[in-house]
Amino acid sequence: MPELISPPPVSGEDGQNLPAYVSNGLIGLRVRGQPLRAGMALVSGYVGEDPERRIEAAAPAPYPLAGDIAIDGAWLSDLGHQVSALEQAYDFSCGELTSRFVFAVGERRVTCSVLTFASREDPTLVCQEVTLSVDAACDLQVRAGVATAGVLGRALRFWRDTPGEAQPSTDGAMLWESAGGLSRLGLAYVSEMSGGAAGEVEPGRPALDASGLITTYGFRARAGQTYRLRQITSLAPSALHTRPDEQAGRMAAKARHDGFSAIRAENQAAWAEIWKGRIRLVGAEPRWQALADAAFFYLNSSVHASSCASTSIFGLATWHDYHYYYGHVMWDIEAFAVPVLTLVQPRAAAALLDYRFRNLEGARANAKLMGRAGAQFPWESSPARGEECAPLPGTAAWHEDHGSLDVARAFALYGEVTGQGEFRLNKAWPVLSGVADWIVSRVHRTAGGYEIRASMGIAERAEPVDNAAFSNMAAVVVLQDAIRLGERLDRQVDPRWRQIAANMAIPRRGPVVVSHDGYRKVEEKGATPDPLMGIWPFGFALPPDEEQATLRFYLDQADRYLGSPMLSALYGAWAARAGDRNLALTLLDEGYAKFESGRFGQILEYRPDRFPEQPRAGPFFANMGGFLSALLMGFPRLEPSDGAPESWACAPVVLPAGWEAIEIDRLWVRGQPMRLSACHGQTASLTPLEENRP
Repeated sequence: MPELISPPPVSGEDGQNLPAYVSNGLIGLRVRGQPLRAGMALVSGYVGEDPERRIEAAAPAPYPLAGDIAIDGAWLSDLGHQVSALEQAYDFSCGELTSRFVFAVGERRVTCSVLTFASREDPTLVCQEVTLSVDAACDLQVRAGVATAGVLGRALRFWRDTPGEAQPSTDGAMLWESAGGLSRLGLAYVSEMSGGAAGEVEPGRPALDASGLITTYGFRARAGQTYRLRQITSLAPSALHTRPDEQAGRMAAKARHDGFSAIRAENQAAWAEIWKGRIRLVGAEPRWQALADAAFFYLNSSVHASSCASTSIFGLATWHDYHYYYGHVMWDIEAFAVPVLTLVQPRAAAALLDYRFRNLEGARANAKLMGRAGAQFPWESSPARGEECAPLPGTAAWHEDHGSLDVARAFALYGEVTGQGEFRLNKAWPVLSGVADWIVSRVHRTAGGYEIRASMGIAERAEPVDNAAFSNMAAVVVLQDAIRLGERLDRQVDPRWRQIAANMAIPRRGPVVVSHDGYRKVEEKGATPDPLMGIWPFGFALPPDEEQATLRFYLDQADRYLGSPMLSALYGAWAARAGDRNLALTLLDEGYAKFESGRFGQILEYRPDRFPEQPRAGPFFANMGGFLSALLMGFPRLEPSDGAPESWACAPVVLPAGWEAIEIDRLWVRGQPMRLSACHGQTASLTPLEENRP
């Protein structure tokens, strides 16, 4: 098997590009090039009031792995300009980021290496190991702790001692409340210093101050001696515990007992398990394999079975200049991430869907507020309660109807792939039937059938349209899903579901499905290929001649759309569906590869050469999820259904020019591991493996 490709090391602090993103799906960190300087942190389920828009938003948390170094009393935090030889390397095989730099004061130099990772085995933990050596004897001070400076919110309490115990079990813990008092976060950490006499020094642990909760070790360092500071911090959101600082204290104390090395080994083993689902591109240029490995890594690192609030379109990554989605949960996750995760990390996919299911009553309330029946999932769903939280005036929330359809389809797909009867009965059916009832209340009956008026498709135009193609196509697919599931479960099926599915208005111009009634190529966002999204991956069936005509119509306009978010990544698979291998390779490059920018293979929301005015925001999961969906299902022509997995391959494989095969050693299907082999010109095969369940 070709070796997994990690990105090349990078040097220096690059102000234009995004810092490294380290995550385990419950906690996400932005780690700076000089990693002891506080970056930014997000925690699933931890929210606050956005200071500008006054809406619920994912809130940056106190930075859990802050540090500092002093040589003879001169602190690194005060002398950042005296840092040199900055270098970072990211090992995607285990999610470990290694940073190196040199800090000089006068004639004294300290060489520093910092290892940072977020534990997948213990998802409340983030870990850091700082290794130091000096070139001459000096007084060395080293700090570890939790930084609060510049973070909105307030500390409600902190503690250093362990109540009822003679010795403290942690270095300290605190309870942090977000801006607006919307949620709370518990943080607790442990640290240890080793190397020569440094391991015998009693650290200083002062009270919480404006900079945070800090531990300081001071000792006389000798040339040639290696010193090591290890820190483990637990972050527990109030979404998972009513007294989160106490629970964080328990988890940090457990981490001290388990030990840094054991936690690191368990994290490496957890990643080795995930990488069994690696997508291998046989015959493709190495850069394509690197892109596939990076997308696989970032998607899987941003989700976890322990997630309590799904994930956002940027995962758990944030930075100062891109806050415009506010960490809200949007349809992109169900449309682009859940299908891939259902096959490679089904427990994480289940957690994402569980967020929607837990908030089903909120979707029902949202439908009532809109004067409709059933369940209408919010356009921008609040992480904490799943309510509509789009910034006022909420224009998109008025007309963006397809979000509910994407959620429902994800539930149907998960049920088909996993075959879990309890999931279908207890979760998929309430969601699908609720959305189907909402469709009944949303459509208008006309002499020619049923219409959805004043709606928006994927292209967010200034004004809504009638019969947005993707929304109408998706409504038909969801109604069909609901009918099949209802019959399977022996539930009563509303006869109107069948009537609407059979008579939904689909806007056409001859054999071509166009974006909406009155469509014109030259209109605002007229090249948006939303009907193609309806065909695949959503699964709206068209006669072959109409499918090919629609594909060609929008492929011919591709250059006017490429560089925009979301659908650009799917063009390669659409071109392959049209039988054009050369075009598939070209559009895969234009629609995905050129979105890569900056440190460690992060894929941006907008292609920077086409939209230089847009923030460099990433990793963007609609783009990465679309690319992975193309590799996993689009090119292999896999269409999961209730049928046997061997029947899912519906047409011969067409791969981009030069590619020979797509191979995956392990996918999870019906609770069993299966191997995928998709060779160009042949029908893809799913072969059962002998392996334990996920």
